[in-house]
Amino acid sequence: MGLLNALRDALPTRLGFALVVASLGNVHASALADEYQVKAAMLYNFAMFVEWPAQAFRSTTDPIVVCVLGQNPFGSALEDAVRGKTVGGRAFAVRQIHDLGVANACHILFVSSTEYKALRASSADLKMIGVLTVGEGDGFRAVGGIINFKLEDGRVHFEINREAAEQARLHISSKLLSLAQTAKR
Repeated sequence: MGLLNALRDALPTRLGFALVVASLGNVHASALADEYQVKAAMLYNFAMFVEWPAQAFRSTTDPIVVCVLGQNPFGSALEDAVRGKTVGGRAFAVRQIHDLGVANACHILFVSSTEYKALRASSADLKMIGVLTVGEGDGFRAVGGIINFKLEDGRVHFEINREAAEQARLHISSKLLSLAQTAKR
């Protein structure tokens, strides 16, 4: 856990994130800490590389709202990863939700694998409002997910579905795209 905290604290720049994400691909998740602590830190860092549509925030002081839909695999790791952090002058708020009807208040939506079916039914609405959907597993791209975590040989990787990001009117930095595996639906 100490190494993970040191990595998070050492990420004041976008280049720093690029270096850490690149190294995460080469370091076993168990060597850093818990898999979900790594994923939580990556969720925080994704926010530095995404531009939301202007209408996604009501004011310049609105927080970046990170929601977890369905079962929460993070425990307190997600709250710990964003506590006291800001991106673009915006603080973070973490919410647990059980209904996609309230997902329009989210900027980043982590979808547990048990909720893929519900996401498929509502993915068009989520794309219209600019929600960065993040999940884990092979079926996530098929339901229109944007960023998909993959655990291969004990390592955390991620892939980005560019088409889904464009449909959601989200601009993802080329720096983040260069670190990801590019996926098509």
